[in-house]
Amino acid sequence: MRLVLLMCLLASASNSQWLNLPTPGIPRTQDGKPNLTAPAPRAQDGKPDLSGLWSTPSDRYYNNIAVDVKPEDVMSWADALYRQRLQAFGKDSMETLCLPLGPASMTGPFRDFKIVQTPALIAILFNDMTNRQVFLDGRQLEKDPNPTWMGYSVGRWDGDTLVVESNGYTPRVWLDWDGHPHSGDLHITERFRRIDFGHMEIRMTLDDPKAYAKPWTVTLKQELIVDTEMLEFVCNENEKDRRRMDAKGPEISETLLPEATLARYVGFYDFVDDGKSHSIEITGSRGALYWDQDGGGKQRLLPFSDKAFSLSGTALEFESSGGPATHVLVRFVEGEIKAVRRK
Repeated sequence: MRLVLLMCLLASASNSQWLNLPTPGIPRTQDGKPNLTAPAPRAQDGKPDLSGLWSTPSDRYYNNIAVDVKPEDVMSWADALYRQRLQAFGKDSMETLCLPLGPASMTGPFRDFKIVQTPALIAILFNDMTNRQVFLDGRQLEKDPNPTWMGYSVGRWDGDTLVVESNGYTPRVWLDWDGHPHSGDLHITERFRRIDFGHMEIRMTLDDPKAYAKPWTVTLKQELIVDTEMLEFVCNENEKDRRRMDAKGPEISETLLPEATLARYVGFYDFVDDGKSHSIEITGSRGALYWDQDGGGKQRLLPFSDKAFSLSGTALEFESSGGPATHVLVRFVEGEIKAVRRK
């Protein structure tokens, strides 16, 4: 299951190197634990220091960065391409083809990143060995850039907030796992604000008038990873298996589920994975069912049938004997996880 399993695999990988080497400069409590609510550090030039190893705890916007965009604000060509990609379960996605993730590198828990800050340049290093360079030397973005996977970025300080402007993304980059496209005019503005020592907020605004009628903003919560180092993640080129990926998901339509069907599944479900407890809230609204794991935000479930659904390619099946569902099975290649309804 990409949603949970990859998160756990990458988290365990990140914690498997230099376990007994505390991160230098980390404020600690009397018992030696990291004090992640201590004040945010500052660099020698007085600016907030964003340096460190960071991770995004939620995959809501990684799955669907346009989850809050109104359907009428998506251009017809972009909507048609999105639906085509979503039905194919990511057959031509960057993940499947082992290509750089572009903007999606910042939005999900599957790519830890390290920030290295200097007065004139900020380097963002990802565990898949891609990188971003944010130039703070006063240069402007090119008006006609050569398309790249990770884009071009320039930055400036607005008080204690780092403002980064980026462009030049190749249209081959998807904006999320589900497959929202963009044109060559995509412009992204990010506002990095370190809240305290262990937490950072990134407000990402996407502006692409050829694909979306209005700009929109998503807020990404980042958590500092301490007392470990970033372990490289290498994508294994998978072209031999890709030709067998011929599954097709449900048509994306405005067909709504009966309220009685939704009512059977609405509630809270709990499961334990890799020793960690997780909670799922299932809600229903206007004929649609929504999944919210650990408070990360609602994500719509697309129906295969009246009891089987897809969450960005992850298969879910509710078990019910006509009344409220007793549990939901989350199925993936490596096995399945059973989330039990809370009493």
